[in-house]
Amino acid sequence: MSGPEYGDTSRSWERVLARILQLGLLGLCVYGLATRRLGMAMNGAVTLGVTLVPAAIRREYDYTMDAGLLLWMTLAVVLHVAGSLGLYTQVPWYDGVTHALSASVVAGLGYTTLRSFELHSTEIDVPPEFRGLFVVVFVLAFGAVWEVFEFGTVAVSGALGFDSPLVVFGIDDIVTDFLFNTVGAVVVALWGTSHFDGLVGFLSGRLDRRERG
Repeated sequence: MSGPEYGDTSRSWERVLARILQLGLLGLCVYGLATRRLGMAMNGAVTLGVTLVPAAIRREYDYTMDAGLLLWMTLAVVLHVAGSLGLYTQVPWYDGVTHALSASVVAGLGYTTLRSFELHSTEIDVPPEFRGLFVVVFVLAFGAVWEVFEFGTVAVSGALGFDSPLVVFGIDDIVTDFLFNTVGAVVVALWGTSHFDGLVGFLSGRLDRRERG
């Protein structure tokens, strides 16, 4: 089997796996509604919507996201929602793995944003060694905002008498979350930014066309 054919087959399977994971999200959403666990249903619906964004971009702008990257992002959100089944408390390592994987996606998106504006504008020139630092700082800042959002969601849900889609486990858990967030960010900063180059090219191209048009 030739190299290109093998690559095409690999990408096809990655897309199939991503679709299966999306069906899993839909199943969790339906299960949440059926069991009146509105937090799980809301989580499933929102994250399923997030995974459908690449398809919307493909229809609107004729850009197809790399199959591996699509699978990577879909797996991250599926693990997050699946944790509401009790995996966060029942499996000791689950929370750490989920946070590291989610942080890697956030790191990639942070890198994509920085690099896209850097390629688009001649006034922005970031030395390569500082791009990695930016990625890590971006993830940590996003993590801080997310923790505040979690506390706010839990407080508002409790005040309204609803099942919160998010759960707060305490200060020790927050420290652990930041540790694994850092791990995910460092891994992407050192070895994973190349996986986002296609998305960088698309976004920087859109910025260029928007400026010209």
